[in-house]
Amino acid sequence: MTMRLEAPGTTSVTRLGGRIGARIDGVRLSGDLDAGTVAEIREALLAHKVVFFRGQHHLDDAGQAAFASLLGPLTTAHPTVSTGDARVLRFEATKGMAANSWHTDVTFVDRVPAFSVLRGVTMPAYGGTTVWANTVTAYDALPAPLRALADELWAVHTNEYDYAREAEDPDARDSDALPRDEFRSTVFETEHPVVRVHPETGERSLVLGHFVKRFSGLNSAESVALFTLLQNRVTKLENTYRWTWAEGDVAIWDNRATQHYAVADFDTQRREVRRVTVSGDVPVSVDGRASRVLRGDASAYSRLDELIS
Repeated sequence: MTMRLEAPGTTSVTRLGGRIGARIDGVRLSGDLDAGTVAEIREALLAHKVVFFRGQHHLDDAGQAAFASLLGPLTTAHPTVSTGDARVLRFEATKGMAANSWHTDVTFVDRVPAFSVLRGVTMPAYGGTTVWANTVTAYDALPAPLRALADELWAVHTNEYDYAREAEDPDARDSDALPRDEFRSTVFETEHPVVRVHPETGERSLVLGHFVKRFSGLNSAESVALFTLLQNRVTKLENTYRWTWAEGDVAIWDNRATQHYAVADFDTQRREVRRVTVSGDVPVSVDGRASRVLRGDASAYSRLDELIS
């Protein structure tokens, strides 16, 4: 399926999956894009949850940030980690990756990012793909009893939790894309609704992923069982799309409606991507309650007063 954004023969959106993913062709990303094109990109992004652009070799860090700022105010690079730029977070790995588990970006703070803009800088000859999952269709497909349960659930997210990844390959810890000690240097904990209402589309989506420590009011065993049940609904293959990167590719995803997973299957080859993040608001539950900070202050990372209403 192909939809025209502008005049025939210029810019087009090609749908890649039934539930998620589209490729946009005919656009040269920059901070100088006209408002009409930016609006059409945003429309495609909200509809398809993640969109891809090939051949954006002209972009450098400044150009990437300038384009991303057209989608909204930018966060700092990360709440705890610095990789050398105030706005751009560099993920560089030769074996393990901090992102090789299912997650939504930075849910351990209250102001969950709206969009992430990721640029492929150095890509391995094989492997190193990224998979995205649609958390809206995952919610929509829940049986009525599970949906009613999810609507009432709240979960505590934190960057301190140990996610049980190291057992798979302890040596990979030394080559993670983000340093673990720095990642946890300031501890954040936030209680989010498991089901949030999207501020732009009104859709309901599941807020889960590997930053979840426990469900509020449940013990550890109950939390693990329920998390596995709901998380498996998110990552059903029908809800996902897998992108094979080339250098110069750019992926943009709606962080309020997706999870993603960077696949660490590229042996010891070098892989580098760079991310710029667009600020988001505080999630709101189906009954109108906002997420609650339990620990940490993320105001230096993302200012809520800068958001465009």
